[in-house]
Amino acid sequence: MQGRKKVLVTGAGGFIGHHLVTDLKDKGYWVRGVDIKHPEFTEIDADEFEILDLRRWDNCLQATRGVDEVYALGADMGGMGFISVYHAQILYNNALINMHTLEAARVNNVKRYLYTSSACIYPEYKQLDAEVTPLKEADAYPAQPQDAYGWEKLITEQLCTHYRNDYGMETRIVRFHNIFGPYGTYEGGREKAPAALCRKVAMAKLAGNPEIEIWGDGEQTRSFCYIDDCVAGLYRLMQSDYAEPLNLGQDRMVTINELADIIAAAAGIDIVKKHVEGPQGVRGRNSDNTRIREVLGWEPEISLEEGLTRTYAWIEEQIRSKPL
Repeated sequence: MQGRKKVLVTGAGGFIGHHLVTDLKDKGYWVRGVDIKHPEFTEIDADEFEILDLRRWDNCLQATRGVDEVYALGADMGGMGFISVYHAQILYNNALINMHTLEAARVNNVKRYLYTSSACIYPEYKQLDAEVTPLKEADAYPAQPQDAYGWEKLITEQLCTHYRNDYGMETRIVRFHNIFGPYGTYEGGREKAPAALCRKVAMAKLAGNPEIEIWGDGEQTRSFCYIDDCVAGLYRLMQSDYAEPLNLGQDRMVTINELADIIAAAAGIDIVKKHVEGPQGVRGRNSDNTRIREVLGWEPEISLEEGLTRTYAWIEEQIRSKPL
């Protein structure tokens, strides 16, 4: 273990977190994973995995002990069906998690701290049209996130900036734009749109009924980034000397209807869309990748079709394996 850099990944039982743990282990790091749950769909790759509630200060001190770097992914979160309803829970829980973890990292002399923010911090008034102008990092202000989830993320971005300025901690801030892929939640209410639609299409295929439900008219727009690109971008940002917030996502915008069609093509079926009432979030959102290309000399590379083909295959396999 002599000479190996030690890293903490919070939220290591979650979708992005457990992928990141595996990647860091492959790169030769000693990794501690922390979460309130074990990974649901994979084995634990971390050198240490601790079940800790990071809303508690003492647990944050324990989690950050003896590590050089922290990738802070721990959060109470989910898709639109979750974040559009549980505002107080999300704001309270995530504020505690992030304030305690950041301060504990300072107390324990952590050298670098990467905070995972979200495109949900961007103002609602810039996302009212499906043909939205791609969002630049500078568009965050004047602030008006749509949900409590976005407000808490924005405040913690500011906290990271102040910790860098006041205490000299090397902080990094990344804004995720709709990360998706295998080994993530695909049912139960916390799943995001790609996983939810993969599940619906798989169930339609297996049942022989082509109808799937889509919330709203399906013309709301988003960009979606595959998990392998997300993990690669996180690592590149942590190694860089760039300290301002940075978008991490694809800059190809599609409608939810188009997303469903791409998934249906991966499944090899035709679908019938039934549009129903449901939370939709902002009308349009897309990532402006100008800065990530300038700062990292890189941007996400895996196509939406390829990422959805991999994701759909895994979700169909999960559904097939469930007892009838």
